[in-house]
Amino acid sequence: MIQKEFVITSEIGLHARPATKLVQEASRYSSEVELEYENKKVNVKSIMGVMSLGIPPGGKFNLIIEGNDEIEAYQGIETLLKNEGIAEPVNGE
Repeated sequence: MIQKEFVITSEIGLHARPATKLVQEASRYSSEVELEYENKKVNVKSIMGVMSLGIPPGGKFNLIIEGNDEIEAYQGIETLLKNEGIAEPVNGE
C-alpha cells in the first residue's frame, strides 16, 4: 500500500475539470485508489465521490493506493496532479 499526503495548489480547489482528469487517470489502473479528506474516504474512480469532498485551495488530503500496479498508479497520478497544477506532495516527498 502507498499512502502520501498532498496539498491542493490550484487556486480554485479540486473542481470538476481536474477531478475528471484524476478519475480518468485512476481508472487506468487495477489498484484501489482512494482520497481521504477530513475523515471522509472516497473511491477516486468515482467522479461523484471525488466531487463530494469539495477540497478547497490549500486543502490537504491523503492519496491511498493498494493493488498489484500501485507503484505505476502512484507515479501516474502524482505526475498528473503536478503537471495539471492540481496538487503537490506535502514536504516535497
